[in-house]
Amino acid sequence: MNIREGMPLLARHEGEWEGTYTHVDRSGTIVDQHASHLSCVFPPERPDQYVQVNRYRWEDGRTEEYTFPGTYDGGGRLYFDTERIKGVTWCLDDNTAYLTWRFKAADDELDQRLFEMIVLSDDGDNRTRVWQWLENGVCVKRTLINEKRIA
Repeated sequence: MNIREGMPLLARHEGEWEGTYTHVDRSGTIVDQHASHLSCVFPPERPDQYVQVNRYRWEDGRTEEYTFPGTYDGGGRLYFDTERIKGVTWCLDDNTAYLTWRFKAADDELDQRLFEMIVLSDDGDNRTRVWQWLENGVCVKRTLINEKRIA
């Protein structure tokens, strides 16, 4: 199953992206902000695979890097099941994708789920993303992400 044919919007995200993640609490107060560099790759030898590498950098010098491989199901959905997360994404229209996931290391007693909307500009050079963090059904935080394609 070819992910590029089945999810053409996702294929338009291929490349290198730089941006800023701004985390706000329930009342809108900024609780964290950091720079990001994401690589979105479709391995040519695996037409059903997608790999995203997220690199984060804070002003104090801290860095983090995570790799998220995904597998296309042939029916319009991309599934992630890594050491860090388990989730699924699909496309809503020509510009908008939706992703929902859970962190695997989360407290078993805490029902934490994340919902993300990803909007790609018509020219494919900019995208905005919003994460909503729900704990036991209540939104406790949002992450606002603005990115620009650099390659």
